[in-house]
Amino acid sequence: MSGAARANLARLSPVIYEPVVRGALAEDFGIGGDITTEATIPPETRARASLVARKAGVLAGLDAALFAFKALDRDVQVAAFARDGEPVAAGATIATVEGLAHGILGAERTALNLLSHLSGIATTTAHYVEACGGARCAIVETRKTLPGLRALEKYAVRAGGGKNHRLRLDDAILIKDNHIAIAGGIGPALDRARERAGHLVKIEIEVDSLAQLDEVLAHPDGVDCVLLDNFSVAELREAVRRARNRATLEASGGITLEAVAEIAATGVDVISIGALTHSVVALDIGLDVEAG
Repeated sequence: MSGAARANLARLSPVIYEPVVRGALAEDFGIGGDITTEATIPPETRARASLVARKAGVLAGLDAALFAFKALDRDVQVAAFARDGEPVAAGATIATVEGLAHGILGAERTALNLLSHLSGIATTTAHYVEACGGARCAIVETRKTLPGLRALEKYAVRAGGGKNHRLRLDDAILIKDNHIAIAGGIGPALDRARERAGHLVKIEIEVDSLAQLDEVLAHPDGVDCVLLDNFSVAELREAVRRARNRATLEASGGITLEAVAEIAATGVDVISIGALTHSVVALDIGLDVEAG
């Protein structure tokens, strides 16, 4: 991710991540708390630990991870040596925490789960962005996110250099194939959508053929965006030619890292990839406690 892109990455608000972290800690502690730590380590014992990247990747979710330690020990001392959106090398120390051992050990798994998962999303997104080279298209995720983690996962996509699709059902009108089928066709679906949409609400519609694209483009009110579902590369090129900048074109459907550069070169404006969130591999990050 470029320095300019990192500078434009707004930090995730604590209002968003603190409830997620507290909920994860509550899930982990259950009713009895961390009985292993309580049974083996005196409560006044202090410790120092480092968050270390086991593999190279792009960082995301550090504030949320560090908050897990602060939630259990308000006096814990934390020091960060990297920022979200930055690449980290294998073996690099991302941050250190120093405080009560009970707090550090109790927060360890929650902190690592969030940091590893979100950094995995950022890393995968960065690979897709880099594969597109100089193409002007945006790499975006979808709503295929884990329940309760959508805001964090979409933030991680931004940390990797991607952009965001709609966040929720109320962000924009996205007419999918099932909407079209139940509404009675593309025309009726678009007519009703236009009647309902406010002046700030965008309308996107999914098509699965060039014939459907032509029908959308011929609609008197037009649309803001067209989602080209599972189009071949040749069909994408033809769609770009036919649309002639009359709508934003989004390519979607099983797009792999190996294929994304060729798809980006067709001239589409957006490439949406559900796998950025639903199939991502977590970045290997560990917590190393210094021997005392």
